[in-house]
Amino acid sequence: MKFRVLGCSGGIGGSLRTTSFVVDHDILIDAGTGVGELSLAELSRIDHIFITHSHMDHICSLPLLLDSVAGMRSQPVTVYATTATLEILKQHIFNWKIWPDFSEIYNGYQPVMRYCAISVGEVIDLQGRKITATPAIHTVPAVGYHLDSGQGSLVFSGDTHINDALWAVVNRIANLRYLIIETAFSDHERGLAVLSKHLCSSLVAGELAKFEGDAEVFITHLKPDEAELIMSEIKACAGGVNPQMLMNNQEFIF
Repeated sequence: MKFRVLGCSGGIGGSLRTTSFVVDHDILIDAGTGVGELSLAELSRIDHIFITHSHMDHICSLPLLLDSVAGMRSQPVTVYATTATLEILKQHIFNWKIWPDFSEIYNGYQPVMRYCAISVGEVIDLQGRKITATPAIHTVPAVGYHLDSGQGSLVFSGDTHINDALWAVVNRIANLRYLIIETAFSDHERGLAVLSKHLCSSLVAGELAKFEGDAEVFITHLKPDEAELIMSEIKACAGGVNPQMLMNNQEFIF
């Protein structure tokens, strides 16, 4: 599997893009502003979109993507998320007030979009590429994702707070090569991290102390004005894990 970072920032400005990753040529993980990095032809080849949660920085490009490719496809785009997240999308985005419901708009005999509810621990097998929802703790229903090619694995935490259930999953993955975990705030905003159920520098260090593997670790979702500070704080307190900052256009093959 080839995993490319389209966006991994906690905000926008200049070249910064919010969370979205493309897997091979046909899968998206989240649909933040990073989706704008793809050409129209590339957008039209996206068959599967896995959403971690309903916050705007992770779904804002989803309605526009569907509108852009509606006339270019013969099969629906499948949007995967938990039942709770799908209900939020239906009520607050695809409600004919904010945006049309593309599950009700047909291109020929097929709808442009279809919803597929998933649960934590459920495996979606896409031609041997296995994608499993992992536990996340956030202010809205949320998950992360474990991607497994058979040869190697990558885990993306999604937006999360202190999360023992995630480590119970991660520490059982024998072929884990890459771990991407969020850290939205520096330590002087620890109170805001707790309130918003994100991680700050010292909290992510505490989480990484629970990690028993030797995969490469990358930090995502840093607030743009604090990115350098957050990474310096993490490196000072993360022990021997040595996490790196995730970057736009970074690629992982596993």
